[in-house]
Amino acid sequence: MESPSTIRVATSLCYFCVLLSFTTTVIDPVVALENCKFPAIFNLGDSNSDTGGYAAAFSQPPWPYGRTFFRMPAGRFSDGRLMIDFIANSFGLPFLSAYLNSLGSNYTNGANFATAASTIRLPTSIIPAGGLSPFYLDLQYDQFVQFKSRTLKIRKRGGVYKDLMPKEEYFPKALYTLDIGQNDLGEGFFANKSIQEVNATVPDIINGFSTNVRRIYKSGARSFWIHNTGPIGCLAYILVNFQAAQRDSAGCSKPHNEVAQYFNYKLKEAVAQLRKDFPLAAITYVDVYSVKYSLFSQPKKYGFELPLVVCCGYGGEYNYGNDASCGSTITVNGSQIFVGSCERPSLRVNWDGVHYTEAANKFVFDQISSGAFSDPPLPLKMACHRNASY
Repeated sequence: MESPSTIRVATSLCYFCVLLSFTTTVIDPVVALENCKFPAIFNLGDSNSDTGGYAAAFSQPPWPYGRTFFRMPAGRFSDGRLMIDFIANSFGLPFLSAYLNSLGSNYTNGANFATAASTIRLPTSIIPAGGLSPFYLDLQYDQFVQFKSRTLKIRKRGGVYKDLMPKEEYFPKALYTLDIGQNDLGEGFFANKSIQEVNATVPDIINGFSTNVRRIYKSGARSFWIHNTGPIGCLAYILVNFQAAQRDSAGCSKPHNEVAQYFNYKLKEAVAQLRKDFPLAAITYVDVYSVKYSLFSQPKKYGFELPLVVCCGYGGEYNYGNDASCGSTITVNGSQIFVGSCERPSLRVNWDGVHYTEAANKFVFDQISSGAFSDPPLPLKMACHRNASY
């Protein structure tokens, strides 16, 4: 017969095993979740996720844009694919057609409302009088509303266009992605506002962002994947135009990056509030900034080189000039020079002074899709799930 002390030890061990099993389940709830099956993606944003909106409305980015993957200009401000392309591909969906693209578009699995040079707030000057897009976030939302309404009418009417539109049930089941805000900060910097003055505009910019997420939610959306803004102070168009700004250890403009970090802090606050207000929504905040900054601070670790130097550009320390844009022809000492790209874009981070190479975009996607940089810490494939921690 077992002694009372032996029984007590065995009972304690059994209790410990049960507790350990329960604790493990609570700590790692992700293992119990099924992968999401998004039938469509609807994206709003700027050039970081524009798959042809700017090209349809204004002009196509010229060769060598698109050289790496598409082997031709494809409406993207990169040598190849963007993060939104990798996101779509990861769910087995085709690349998103731009809403503004009237030719050859298929919207069965979603639509892209992003356009290059877009802002969250109404810009002060727009193309062609200024450099910013008229399709700021409010208008992108309005376009989404119109798209949804017309889609339902077209599918009910039938005919040749019916099968090019998403089904009605796709809208609440879709993933809604947003990547915008960089141009709002840039607009302030290039309007000769001080760092403090640009910082002061951030709460209002974030309020505009939140307003549109709320409106999208009320239209029926439930799953959101929201990127914060990247380290704008590491991009050549900032480094060249603000040479007096203090540099950090990576060679980036410290004050401009600090504004981006403040923007991200307020954005994360706003996302937390949106979760409280809409407990039925799955809203993921994605720290793109940290991943992108690692490419500038530790390029060799990840297989890159010369992260601050532009691949497709001309002139100066950063191979970038305001009057020598990628794909243009300039006159230097009486000779015509085509502004082309570097030999191996796959080793470079910065494509044209403002945007990233396909290789950099793929690296960032690989990092963020794991959930390691997400709040809550859920991978992209589980972005339809709400985390119990909030």
